[in-house]
Amino acid sequence: MIAAALGLSSPRALPSCSPPRAQAPEPRLCLPAGSPAVVGVEGVRGLGSAVRSRALGPIMAVEGSRAGKGYVGGREEGENAAAAGVAAARLGSEVAPVTAECDCSAAETASEKATSVNHRRVSTVGKSTNILWHECPVGKLERQTLLGQKGCVIWITGLSGSGKSTLACALSRELYCKGYLSYVLDGDNVRHGLNKDLSFKPEDRAENIRRIGEVAKLFADAGIICIASLISPYRRDRDACRALLPDTTFIEIFMDMPIEVCEARDAKGLYKLARAGKIKGFTGIDDPYEPPLNCEIVIRQKDGVCPSPAAMTEQVIMYLESNGYLQA
Repeated sequence: MIAAALGLSSPRALPSCSPPRAQAPEPRLCLPAGSPAVVGVEGVRGLGSAVRSRALGPIMAVEGSRAGKGYVGGREEGENAAAAGVAAARLGSEVAPVTAECDCSAAETASEKATSVNHRRVSTVGKSTNILWHECPVGKLERQTLLGQKGCVIWITGLSGSGKSTLACALSRELYCKGYLSYVLDGDNVRHGLNKDLSFKPEDRAENIRRIGEVAKLFADAGIICIASLISPYRRDRDACRALLPDTTFIEIFMDMPIEVCEARDAKGLYKLARAGKIKGFTGIDDPYEPPLNCEIVIRQKDGVCPSPAAMTEQVIMYLESNGYLQA
């Protein structure tokens, strides 16, 4: 975002993707109260390479150590105010000059209020006692404005082999090409880390889905489009995840594919093992799958032909656009 505000080209050019969207309002560089008007190399370093390359060129900032004084362009600190004016003129109107003080009173007030409220919200949640909910001055709306999109959870459910992961990856790529930030929580991938302690027993499957639902909720709160792709066979577990999110930010997609199609794909060979009795409790064979009753999107065959990844992705993108998820 800083690079965009400075008028620099993006380091990740994607020739094959759609043109980037209009940028969010340019941010204003701001330093804590008491900071010098113009900072040395160490100070600028923390602002990132984009700002550094733009600022250090015209300002020619160098570090000095004589009598503990800082130097900018060979000037002592007493001359920094004049240097700041020259630097601002050279940088042009793209970036507001770095000022000596930052008006952070609003953020401080919000933080103080949140702290005051927290003292009254000590609670017990599950097995956790004496915990607080800490409110931060930067909320979901601010993060969504920064990203130019609405955070939500796209929950893709269906039998093994129905195309969940295929859709999730294709959708994530298309959103990326259009300039939107998403993240895929794949059922298999999550079991490599966060949920590696869980089996496929009913109670562990429920816990697997609960954890993924909680993580997806955090992604949505961050303003990210979270794509969760997992079988999630039981309706009550999916509904519990929906209940975690406010308003209409839970988008359930049902991959309504015949089990014959799923078995024909069977890249993992799981259906064959389940039919042979070598896997117990396999969804669709000896364990039920409960289809959604009122999901937002259904993807199914048309005239006996499965839709392509591009067609499935287009269907989801159209839903996101028509419901305002691809704008702040």
